[in-house]
Amino acid sequence: MMIQAVHVPESAEAVAVHSARGGQIMGGGTVVMPLVSGGTATGSELISLRRAGLAGIEVRDGVARIGAAAPLSSVEEHPGLGFLRPAVRTIASPPIRNLATVGGNLFVAQPYGDLAVCLLALDAVCEIAGPGGRRDAPVAEVLASGVAAGEFVTAVVAALPEPGTWYYHKAMRRRLNSASIVTVASVTRVEDGVVTSTRIALGGVAPRPVRAVSAERLLVGRPLSPEVLTEAGEAARSDAAPFDDAYASAWYRARVLPVHLRRAFTP
Repeated sequence: MMIQAVHVPESAEAVAVHSARGGQIMGGGTVVMPLVSGGTATGSELISLRRAGLAGIEVRDGVARIGAAAPLSSVEEHPGLGFLRPAVRTIASPPIRNLATVGGNLFVAQPYGDLAVCLLALDAVCEIAGPGGRRDAPVAEVLASGVAAGEFVTAVVAALPEPGTWYYHKAMRRRLNSASIVTVASVTRVEDGVVTSTRIALGGVAPRPVRAVSAERLLVGRPLSPEVLTEAGEAARSDAAPFDDAYASAWYRARVLPVHLRRAFTP
């Protein structure tokens, strides 16, 4: 569909007014603008979040609130989000990170969307606005089902992981600026040598980021030894639905998933 009008509202409330008419919401434009250029945008109106006041990042009392329109580079540079810096730096290139937004990363197709994998591991909550008002929803729900017509994510909120509990690993074709073959992000607590709780999110191995619930069940109450991690990696295959693309085959993704899950937890 050809774009007939472009709106740059200056508040979330104004965005909601325009989105109720079915316009195409745009954060940084790294996904939407190719659709616009190709004539495949979903509406005749384009709604930019650039001036809507949704780009702020606040870290206070162990909780981060990240505006949906915050570019990935702002997450990368924020002193209170240093644990995410290695993950963000694996995403695309600096010019893309200056444009691509946190909210937009929730809606890009795998094998992209590495920050979304991290937010799933963090058990983040999305703040959502729309014609029906404001509501909150787990990021897992948004990743699985999206949002209703006219709704849009205004921010994501997540508790910061305790020191020593955050794990991240991404396998890709190049060291930088490449999509995921397998991404693993986890918040895992170990006490007295055994896992007491764990959340493991996987990217690159299913059409959307998924929790490796089978691996989580296997790890609790056991040490993070190579043998146990190998078992957990094998179990994680049942949580994945790998696919073929230009980066890797479904067979290869399934084959190397246990290897990369183990590497996520080992120096």
